[in-house]
Amino acid sequence: MNETFGRRLAGLAGITTAAALIVEVPLYFIYSGPPPDFNVLARLLIGIVALATLIVFVTAFRELVKRVDPAHEWVGAMAFATGLVYATVTLVSSGLEAGAVIAADRSIDPTITVSGTYILYGAIGRLLLALFLTAVGYGISRTNLLPRWTSRSAYVVAGANLVFVPSLFFGNDPADFYAANGWGSTALMGAVLSYWLLALGVSLYRSATRRTPSAGAPALRR
Repeated sequence: MNETFGRRLAGLAGITTAAALIVEVPLYFIYSGPPPDFNVLARLLIGIVALATLIVFVTAFRELVKRVDPAHEWVGAMAFATGLVYATVTLVSSGLEAGAVIAADRSIDPTITVSGTYILYGAIGRLLLALFLTAVGYGISRTNLLPRWTSRSAYVVAGANLVFVPSLFFGNDPADFYAANGWGSTALMGAVLSYWLLALGVSLYRSATRRTPSAGAPALRR
């Protein structure tokens, strides 16, 4: 994988992941009560597509960091590992929700009914994302891969995710902002991630024709 292709692949994967998440999140707020099966299964399918393209993104990012600065290959590997684990955990959560909805003989709200997903989507997902974003931000800043705002924003979003790690102590009402499965720790953080990934993906794709400074060179200030 050459650098230009790596940037384009990572950029397109980031944009595709973000677009799918941006479509998925509002589907959680259409119905006030238990949503119809079609709504739940549609948003889960969109989420599965988003996670599949996220795997492409983390793989391309790892290879891109290795290509740009082999000395920091370990950072790319950490971003890859944590991103992959996050995608796996969330895919398991999606499978549990989909199975419960398919098996139920009436409409259910899987965000409440499927208790096994509370901290998978919540505290566990938030901690994994914080680690992933920190690794991405550090990798960008140490390799001068992208402008400084991309690494700084990654740290900010990582910090926001860490704030929600203790949410498992605050009940299971999705209407509560800080509940284990609350809209703050799940939907809000999902929306923040999607728009950050969109910005990062666009920046990566646009940088495909730009030569990367060597390690230790002054970082871009845009």
